[in-house]
Amino acid sequence: MNPVYEKLMKCYESVKEKVKFTPKVALVLGSGLGDYAEDIKITATLDYHDIEGFPVSTIPGHKGRFVFGYVEETPVVIMQGRVHFYEGYSIQDVVLPIRLMKLMGAEVLFLTNAAGGVNFDFHAGDLMLIKDHISMFVPSPLIGANLDELGVRFPDMSDIYDRELRDMIKNLARDLEISLQEGIYIQLTGPAYESPAEVQMCRILGGDAVGMSTACEALAANHMGMKICGISCISNLACGMTDQPLSHKEVQEAADKVAPRFKKLVTNVIAEIGRDRG
Repeated sequence: MNPVYEKLMKCYESVKEKVKFTPKVALVLGSGLGDYAEDIKITATLDYHDIEGFPVSTIPGHKGRFVFGYVEETPVVIMQGRVHFYEGYSIQDVVLPIRLMKLMGAEVLFLTNAAGGVNFDFHAGDLMLIKDHISMFVPSPLIGANLDELGVRFPDMSDIYDRELRDMIKNLARDLEISLQEGIYIQLTGPAYESPAEVQMCRILGGDAVGMSTACEALAANHMGMKICGISCISNLACGMTDQPLSHKEVQEAADKVAPRFKKLVTNVIAEIGRDRG
């Protein structure tokens, strides 16, 4: 058996032994949304440390657990703390949680993150709906022998962030009077913030926001046939666009400020997904 698939199945069996729950939506919480899971109707939690072979987040403020429960009537599994490539994990380990949530039963993946704005029309505190991504700066999780049990060798990437979900999110944001940008997300490796020249490169390539997660997760989910949507919190303008140096504290503070609007939108989106998909 392929060792990547074998590890995934061991994690899946470990989860099944501990939690009996079938989610419809998988939600990954980025900076500023870490406590969102506390507000849902929780039925179970599972610490990453309690899953055999599961990669564990090392980032301050990331709790490192799955939360199972309901957003209104929609069954969800929430990642309260994601794993990043810059923590030293292989890209296969970084996307293992995404694949695991699909095996649990999740049909839709909702990705959130804090990102730097590289578009001069963006401002700190904006929310950006991800319409596409550029992931070539991190290794593809599909490199190596294809996991035929999960998806095809050469998956189509023409609609990674599902158009119907994007239209629904834009309509909801308008109804809720929540301002929503739309743009392209670029994933770089981190952990250092981008240099001014790298920010300029991202802009030349067509990027609107840059971060250290999300695109590889979407790639793995797309391979497995999940419907995907994603929203970035623009926590700051990227390096070289202002005179201010960047810090994780600044990113966290900006993400915390926009959190109430972000949470309101996330709640309404998940509830609507549940209604649309029965």
